Amino acid sequence: MGQLFGTDGVRGLANGKITAELALDLSVAAAHALGEKGEFAGHRPFAVVGTDGRASGEFLTAAVIAGLASAGVDVWDAGCCQRRRLPS
Repeated sequence: MGQLFGTDGVRGLANGKITAELALDLSVAAAHALGEKGEFAGHRPFAVVGTDGRASGEFLTAAVIAGLASAGVDVWDAGCCQRRRLPS
Protein backbone atom coordinates (compact mmCIF):
# COMPACT_ATOMS: atom_id res chain seq x y z
CA MET A 1 0.00 0.00 0.00
CA GLY A 2 2.96 2.33 0.42
CA GLN A 3 3.34 5.34 2.68
CA LEU A 4 0.12 7.05 3.78
CA PHE A 5 1.40 9.34 6.54
CA GLY A 6 3.30 12.47 5.56
CA THR A 7 4.50 15.45 7.55
CA ASP A 8 1.08 17.13 7.24
CA GLY A 9 -1.16 14.10 7.78
CA VAL A 10 -2.53 11.34 5.61
CA ARG A 11 -1.60 11.65 1.96
CA GLY A 12 -2.77 9.78 -1.10
CA LEU A 13 -5.19 9.68 -3.98
CA ALA A 14 -8.84 9.98 -2.94
CA ASN A 15 -10.79 6.87 -3.93
CA GLY A 16 -7.39 5.25 -4.45
CA LYS A 17 -5.28 4.85 -1.35
CA ILE A 18 -7.56 7.15 0.64
CA THR A 19 -11.05 5.69 0.91
CA ALA A 20 -14.07 6.54 3.05
CA GLU A 21 -13.50 3.28 4.93
CA LEU A 22 -9.90 4.26 5.73
CA ALA A 23 -10.97 7.74 6.87
CA LEU A 24 -13.65 6.23 9.12
CA ASP A 25 -11.24 3.66 10.59
CA LEU A 26 -8.50 6.26 11.22
CA SER A 27 -10.90 8.65 12.96
CA VAL A 28 -12.24 5.88 15.23
CA ALA A 29 -8.68 4.78 16.03
CA ALA A 30 -7.61 8.38 16.78
CA ALA A 31 -10.55 8.90 19.15
CA HIS A 32 -9.79 5.65 20.98
CA ALA A 33 -6.06 6.38 21.19
CA LEU A 34 -6.65 9.84 22.65
CA GLY A 35 -9.21 8.43 25.09
CA GLU A 36 -6.83 5.72 26.28
CA LYS A 37 -4.13 8.37 26.75
CA GLY A 38 -6.49 10.27 29.07
CA GLU A 39 -6.97 13.31 26.86
CA PHE A 40 -10.74 13.30 27.48
CA ALA A 41 -10.63 12.81 31.25
CA GLY A 42 -13.35 14.78 32.97
CA HIS A 43 -15.10 16.06 29.86
CA ARG A 44 -16.83 14.90 26.71
CA PRO A 45 -14.46 15.05 23.73
CA PHE A 46 -15.05 17.63 20.99
CA ALA A 47 -13.53 17.90 17.52
CA VAL A 48 -13.70 20.41 14.68
CA VAL A 49 -13.52 18.94 11.18
CA GLY A 50 -12.82 21.16 8.18
CA THR A 51 -12.00 20.51 4.55
CA ASP A 52 -10.43 22.27 1.63
CA GLY A 53 -12.14 22.78 -1.71
CA ARG A 54 -11.28 19.44 -3.30
CA ALA A 55 -14.15 17.29 -4.52
CA SER A 56 -13.10 14.45 -2.21
CA GLY A 57 -13.70 16.65 0.82
CA GLU A 58 -17.39 15.80 1.10
CA PHE A 59 -17.11 12.04 1.33
CA LEU A 60 -13.94 12.10 3.45
CA THR A 61 -15.44 14.64 5.88
CA ALA A 62 -18.59 12.55 6.22
CA ALA A 63 -16.51 9.46 6.99
CA VAL A 64 -14.33 11.24 9.57
CA ILE A 65 -17.35 12.78 11.30
CA ALA A 66 -19.11 9.39 11.38
CA GLY A 67 -16.04 7.71 12.85
CA LEU A 68 -15.50 10.33 15.54
CA ALA A 69 -19.18 10.43 16.48
CA SER A 70 -19.35 6.62 16.68
CA ALA A 71 -16.48 6.77 19.17
CA GLY A 72 -18.33 9.26 21.40
CA VAL A 73 -16.81 12.52 20.16
CA ASP A 74 -19.00 15.59 19.63
CA VAL A 75 -18.15 17.00 16.20
CA TRP A 76 -18.59 20.41 14.61
CA ASP A 77 -18.35 20.47 10.82
CA ALA A 78 -16.54 23.69 9.90
CA GLY A 79 -17.14 23.06 6.20
CA CYS A 80 -14.73 24.35 3.59
CA CYS A 81 -12.08 26.53 5.24
CA GLN A 82 -8.37 27.28 5.29
CA ARG A 83 -6.27 25.36 7.80
CA ARG A 84 -4.98 28.50 9.45
CA ARG A 85 -8.58 29.52 10.20
CA LEU A 86 -9.20 26.48 12.40
CA PRO A 87 -8.33 26.57 16.10
CA SER A 88 -5.36 24.43 17.08
